[in-house]
Amino acid sequence: MSQEARLQQSRHELCILQLFLDQLKDVDFPPLLDAISETDFSEIDAIDILHESSSVSNGEYILSLMRAVNQKLRVVQLNDLSFGKNFLWDLSCGGFSCKILDLRSSHIQKLNITGKFMQLHTLNLDFSVSLTSFCEHCFTCMPNLMHISLCETRVANLWTTSAALSKLPSLTELRFQNCLCCNDTGPCMEKPSITREDLVFQDSQFFYREETLSRNMIYAADLMPNPNHLENTTEESSDESDVDFPSHQRTLELFPDVLPRVGRQIEPVNEVKTCCYLHTAMVSSGINFTEEERRVAAVKNYVSHHPSPICFEKHYREFMVTSLPRLKVLDNMTIKSTEREIAKCIFSQYYEFLPYNRQRKENLVNILQNREMGAALSQLGRSTNLEQTCRSRKSQSFFSRSISAAKVGSSAWPLLHPLAKYSSISSEERKRFRPRQFEYHPTDSSLMVFGTLDGEIVAINHENGKLVGYLSSTGALNSVLGLCWLKMHPSKLIAGSDSGSLRLYDTCQMPSTMTERCPRADIVTFDEFEQLTSVHVNSTDEQFIASGYSNNVALYDIGSGSRLQVFTDMHRGHINVVKFAHHSPSIFATSSFDRDVKMWDLRQKPLSPCYTASSSRGNVMVCFSPDDHFLLASAVDNEVQQLLAVDGRVHLKFDIATTGSGQNYTRSYYMNGRDYIISGSCDEHVVRICCAQTGRRLKDITLEVIFECKHLY
Repeated sequence: MSQEARLQQSRHELCILQLFLDQLKDVDFPPLLDAISETDFSEIDAIDILHESSSVSNGEYILSLMRAVNQKLRVVQLNDLSFGKNFLWDLSCGGFSCKILDLRSSHIQKLNITGKFMQLHTLNLDFSVSLTSFCEHCFTCMPNLMHISLCETRVANLWTTSAALSKLPSLTELRFQNCLCCNDTGPCMEKPSITREDLVFQDSQFFYREETLSRNMIYAADLMPNPNHLENTTEESSDESDVDFPSHQRTLELFPDVLPRVGRQIEPVNEVKTCCYLHTAMVSSGINFTEEERRVAAVKNYVSHHPSPICFEKHYREFMVTSLPRLKVLDNMTIKSTEREIAKCIFSQYYEFLPYNRQRKENLVNILQNREMGAALSQLGRSTNLEQTCRSRKSQSFFSRSISAAKVGSSAWPLLHPLAKYSSISSEERKRFRPRQFEYHPTDSSLMVFGTLDGEIVAINHENGKLVGYLSSTGALNSVLGLCWLKMHPSKLIAGSDSGSLRLYDTCQMPSTMTERCPRADIVTFDEFEQLTSVHVNSTDEQFIASGYSNNVALYDIGSGSRLQVFTDMHRGHINVVKFAHHSPSIFATSSFDRDVKMWDLRQKPLSPCYTASSSRGNVMVCFSPDDHFLLASAVDNEVQQLLAVDGRVHLKFDIATTGSGQNYTRSYYMNGRDYIISGSCDEHVVRICCAQTGRRLKDITLEVIFECKHLY
């Protein structure tokens, strides 16, 4: 080895020692480690550690080998390995001086690299189908990382992904999918040949001419998301709902923007040369396409190979290009300056960097200081520029919105903590609740109540983790499906179960521990409403309404405990949710799986609705904005629209991607007054926050399991 090293040095060539571990057994490692520790590596420039087979060796031996040659490490390639949590944890925390780290097909779930990888310039995590997300600071110790490949992972969140990658000052090339002819992260050398004559622009769509297909053949099967990949996105987690993809036709329905519109059927061909973005081809061709043609081309005709779920997010490429301004190559396609300008326009149309069009993030402390200074200056009567500035910003609305904007824009990662751990519950009393319904208190933001599938009612202070009140199931309650706080009597609430039971409770009379028993916590028991799903109290706390798996709604008097009336056949399908207006005690709205939302007025003895508004799918819920100006209607599979409460006209539709599942039940609410809407669906582990004024998306929050220790998994 020494003689060969000298010969390479004489030729001014790098002397690289490659260690292939595929055929090694555990018994081979101790003598190998001894040999390496006794070897003089002064004449060797670099050492590569390579493992490409599926055979599994002892992870501790491999880590010991990497540490032994750390300063000389160049390439570490450990493919198809399953060493377990400890190996990957030690690898990520230890830090190494390698320049290329290839961990394809690893079992990392949440990337949290804390060790120093100061020399690393290439990281490959392709086909790591368990990888879903990144910790906030996982890339802070990689100042020279330039190339990352994440093809066929489960990464899906645009906000956390771009925020994590933005910590890399040297990142220039990124892949979440690859061009079919490319193996590495660099730009594709195959340039698309497209002219204006190749395309027909009609009805805001691009169509390929048939003669274009013969010159630029596109293999239709490779335009489809990999069915195996789609299965992998759910099979790793037992608590995710499975989504069935029985055929390519199903995929076409889910991802209509992925395939180009063509004049005839595209048949699979053997010789495939494909490139990724049509509008990149348009830009590089030098043709003077119109802005509308460029805009439409920017979201059409994406050709993907080994894509990750993030690639199917609407406007994914524009989002990444705008969020990572130093990036030069994305998915093997060079980012041109013209494309970057188009991406900025699309980003500003569909996304909002901060609420209320704010241009920079504000610190909460500075906001509070400005509020105090403004009040103090006005009292002192000083006439300064600062005073004039503060006067223009002294309204309570301004400061409350500033604080809200600062909180929403502070981080792409939410502050999460489990509600199951209460400081007032001893370890002997702890149990796992199964929440089914929850309601925040209308005036005390720290207080909430939730009902469980076992019939329990639990009132908690979710900010300090203390149990406020607890009622176990006495047999009268089954799954608690309806909860609503009273407004005039803030300690009281209405609770209803799927058995039809309806009761008024006072949290002041509930025991504050799980072991304490009280003879009677309910104040009023109401007539049962069969198959109940929803209850809501009017603005004066005089009446409440109930709905369920029927076409009827029941009206109750809270003071007397009597049922006043049952309104029949209000919808053609069962009524999911009933909601009173916030300020009018007689106005309420209903939503049903018959696709209709209806407004009713008790003063008209509701024989017919004030109006009916329809969705294209079954409505799951409806709610009023805090000022009663709008209705927020949520239908199956992320169909969310804001209606004018006065007449039901559509005011705003929120552009949320569908999944194709008929069981993806969506619920949406207002936040911070009616500044934002928050929306979530039962088949997805993501909560979306949108601007209620513009419809633009502010943030997607992925709901993750919180682990006590090693956050790599």
